Amino acid sequence: MTLPASRPLYFIAFIVCALLLLTALYMEHVMGLMPCPLCLIQRGAFIVIALVCLIAMFHNPQPAEGRQRSIAARVYPALLALFAAFGAAIAGRQVWLQHLPSDQLPSCLPSLDYMMDVLPLREVLGLLFSGTADCAAVTWTFLGLSIAEGTLIAFICFTLFAAVQLFRRDD
Repeated sequence: MTLPASRPLYFIAFIVCALLLLTALYMEHVMGLMPCPLCLIQRGAFIVIALVCLIAMFHNPQPAEGRQRSIAARVYPALLALFAAFGAAIAGRQVWLQHLPSDQLPSCLPSLDYMMDVLPLREVLGLLFSGTADCAAVTWTFLGLSIAEGTLIAFICFTLFAAVQLFRRDD
């Protein structure tokens, strides 16, 4: 079985990322669902994934006649896999928080502006990445999945897409 060319696949992946980000903005600004710190980090991961896909689509590295795949043809899916796995780890942390008993949840954080004013950056990042009780709140579901569970599935799909792109053979 031969795979389609990489350029349209990266374009489709870019469109999926853009749609996920537009959905997140719709949920925030129209539905009034405020994102928690882990949600914001996941958005950042989707933005980076979208940018990698867009650059890969425009660059479209092709093997030279009779040669192996170029380094760029390996770097783009490796970067994609890295950021998708990072996003999956963050989404997995949020899913884990959502399934914790309420008495075991970490306390809520002060506002990000306040933390940036009084804490060193390293501590702020540590607090943001650990998540809070805000991150455990399930405020919306679709097909029985929370937003975090849906994004975890999306990140896993992007990781699989990156693996296919990384190990594909251009015949």
